[in-house]
Amino acid sequence: MLGLMQDWPLLIHRVIDYAATQHPHRAVISRSVEGPMRRTTYHDVRLRALKLAQRLARDGVKLGDRIGTLAWNTDRHLESWYGITGIGAIYHTLNPRLFEEQLIYIANHGGDKMIFLDLTFVALAEKLAPHLSAVERYVIFTDAAHMPKTTLKNAVAYEDYISEVDGDFQWREFDENTAAGMCYTSGTTGHPKGVVYSHRSNVLHAMSVMMPDSLCLSSRDTVMPVVPLFHANSWSLAFSAPMAGATLVMPGAKLDGESVFNIIETENVSVTAAVPTVWLGLLQYLESTGQRLTKLKRVAIGGSACPRAVTEAFEQKYGVEVIHAWGMTEMSPIGSFCTLKPEVADLKGTALYDLKQKQGFAQFTVDMKITDDDGKILPWDGKTFGRLKVRGPAVSKAYYGLDEAILDNEGYFDTGDVATIDEHGYMNITDRAKDVIKSGGEWISSIDLENVAVGHPDVAEAAVIGIAHEKWGERPLLIIVRKKDRQPTKEDILKFIEGKIAKWWMPDDIVFVDDIPHTATGKISKKNLRDKFKDFRFS
Repeated sequence: MLGLMQDWPLLIHRVIDYAATQHPHRAVISRSVEGPMRRTTYHDVRLRALKLAQRLARDGVKLGDRIGTLAWNTDRHLESWYGITGIGAIYHTLNPRLFEEQLIYIANHGGDKMIFLDLTFVALAEKLAPHLSAVERYVIFTDAAHMPKTTLKNAVAYEDYISEVDGDFQWREFDENTAAGMCYTSGTTGHPKGVVYSHRSNVLHAMSVMMPDSLCLSSRDTVMPVVPLFHANSWSLAFSAPMAGATLVMPGAKLDGESVFNIIETENVSVTAAVPTVWLGLLQYLESTGQRLTKLKRVAIGGSACPRAVTEAFEQKYGVEVIHAWGMTEMSPIGSFCTLKPEVADLKGTALYDLKQKQGFAQFTVDMKITDDDGKILPWDGKTFGRLKVRGPAVSKAYYGLDEAILDNEGYFDTGDVATIDEHGYMNITDRAKDVIKSGGEWISSIDLENVAVGHPDVAEAAVIGIAHEKWGERPLLIIVRKKDRQPTKEDILKFIEGKIAKWWMPDDIVFVDDIPHTATGKISKKNLRDKFKDFRFS
């Protein structure tokens, strides 16, 4: 016997329809690439998305066609997603921080038919274009007044492109499992791999991100996704903020500490999200200028482990709640949030921040387990390390175009992370499986070491890698970037670390560098560091 409920497919256009109906005048504010702030509403975002859908349909874009986007977080980029998916086509985000060869591979492998791009990336696109034979047209997110001269095929200004239709258009209807978006992983080995999101997975994921024990979004919030749209759906905020009816602030291309601070204060941002490097930049700006955060209430930090010092600075100095989050492209991308269950709500001081270092507990729609290398399930005792595996309606079951089994016999995806889970369900990532340091048959967490080191007041950033050791197999090397005008010594750092970690975890050496390499998604590139220090030997 089946239920007698209506058939109401979970399609992405329903999100912007709801926002435009229930919150039509709620603001969508963007820092444009051209310079000035742009102010619109959910009503107008929907109207312009309909016009884009109508124009794409007129140009022969069909169900399943891929449309690349190479752009920052702006209102135009946002409405393009709703317009593209509204006819059953697929938005395909291209990360401009990748190497040109990777972008060429991704656009060709994804089969992009058109590319929408910001002015910032016209020169880059002109380099890529000769290698992208399937791309029929380039649409530049600007108006006629700012349209550059370009060699891009059939190039047109976005405002001109959508001005040729009136928006009298009906969203297409199709199965909710239809593909909606593509995002390629920034793999450290081999080619990037394509993850394909469905309408259903995006809508369910957005609903879980909104929940009180997740980001707790409502129409009373002003939400700013600093994390780019090309980083796995900007952690769902392109969907969950409109679904909540929240005011949406899109920061554009300027993501330095001063620019982020100014837009937070000017636009009364209450909730924001980004990787730790962004917040390190903001905190350094605040420290150097004496400025205060007066509007911000909650900040989600993920993408890589959040240093304890960052959490403590936000909460103790500025009164901003930090929500440590975790996920990956294959998970749409959020898998857990570190909010407080009643069982731990009374924690104070050191115990509280010990908990906040963890990546949190899985939200509804994510099943989680840890196993040994043979697949045996390990206990949730907060001590036993294992391979972290997940499943759910917004977790990948395959990579696009690859005949490769990626699930275990229970349908779980191996995240590649090593983690513990405690008795309350709080998960703590101790390392990537490939980054954990194996010393004398025991594991040392590079992440824990990095978090302790970056707590030193003179340290701007820290990274830890394993170096071959004749006796122990591997031992940790600590790599430090000093803060500007600070000169901590090796002895200063070691003294600071001592007592905060097990003695046998202490790094065997420390090197100081001007900068630490990062991946295209803002994470520390351990691969590049291992290449750089491949000939390093402990004295």
